[in-house]
Amino acid sequence: MVLHSRNWLALSYFTYFFSYGIFLPFWSVWLQGIGLPAETIGLLLGAGLIARFLGSLLLAPRVQDPSRLVFALRLLALLTLVFALAFWLGTTAAWLFVVMVGFNLFFSPLVPLTDALAGTWQKQITMDYGRVRLWGSLAFVVGSALTGKLVSLFDFQAILVLLSLGIASMLLGMLLRPSVMPQGEARTREGAGWPAWRALIGESWRFLACVSLLQGAHAAYYGFSAIYWQKAGYSASVVGYLWSLGVVAEIVVFALSNTLFRRATVRGLLLLSCVSGMVRWGLMGWTTALPWLIVMQLLHCGSFTVCHLAAMRYISARQGAQVIRLQAMYSAVAMGGGIAIMTMFAGYLYQHLDNGVFWVMALVALPALLLRPGVTAPR
Repeated sequence: MVLHSRNWLALSYFTYFFSYGIFLPFWSVWLQGIGLPAETIGLLLGAGLIARFLGSLLLAPRVQDPSRLVFALRLLALLTLVFALAFWLGTTAAWLFVVMVGFNLFFSPLVPLTDALAGTWQKQITMDYGRVRLWGSLAFVVGSALTGKLVSLFDFQAILVLLSLGIASMLLGMLLRPSVMPQGEARTREGAGWPAWRALIGESWRFLACVSLLQGAHAAYYGFSAIYWQKAGYSASVVGYLWSLGVVAEIVVFALSNTLFRRATVRGLLLLSCVSGMVRWGLMGWTTALPWLIVMQLLHCGSFTVCHLAAMRYISARQGAQVIRLQAMYSAVAMGGGIAIMTMFAGYLYQHLDNGVFWVMALVALPALLLRPGVTAPR
């Protein structure tokens, strides 16, 4: 069966983020359901995030030839499915550690490589990237809402069932043939190596530190909000709707970003993100009343989305190969390593401080105010 390349890409985004919409909000609930304490859950989630860091930093850049992108995505999807099915084979902490690392190692490079495929196809065929990428955000909403509903109707095992089906669907979709295969020349390695990376880190350390703090402050939310809200008396269905609300707010701001932030600087966007994050995490530590939970979730468009927009604007100011390297570093360090480290601490803090962990996350975001880089880039 042959799909138009645009539809092939949309299906890939949809099935990936549908699966991620199951895994990110509810995997801690599954781990708790099999009897693991919060501290162990935090360590397992953190190990998985470190594997995401390594997958994005080490595996994704190895695909040098754009014509090999479809094959690479299929191979990674197959390996991800193997590890997803391995979750059915045991529930000891040691086994889960191995499976979590393997699952995240191969799951994480799928998005940057799919984005690279989108960029390649935009040069070959007429395609509106925004409209295609939107299917991913919509899929996350569907995945998190559906999982919450099914966990309420059945039990926590519905999470693993849905995750396995979602990953299998992703692989099956990628096995379909796109109407236009990607073409392009292999990237050269000129200017690569440790000296280039070291120079880039020296120039961008403030940016990387700032966004790592702002994204890392989401660790307690990603890892323990579902457990925390269920403990407060909310059903898994309501938890799924709350997560979906945050992503809906994200979609709206992404769609209107050019209108809302056309004249904004990187420093200004990071200031807005920092303030939104501190207010959001402070509110999460203060109350679990539903009206305030709705406010907290709407603030996701500030704490996460605005930070991501600032990062993309900062990265777009770079030239040539620096764009690719800084994009990989941002994905690996801020979206992987920083959140991984904070998730490990969050498990310990949640076990001993309960809601106090969210106050700590507000303090984590605070130093970002002083680290904001002063680079401006046109939208």
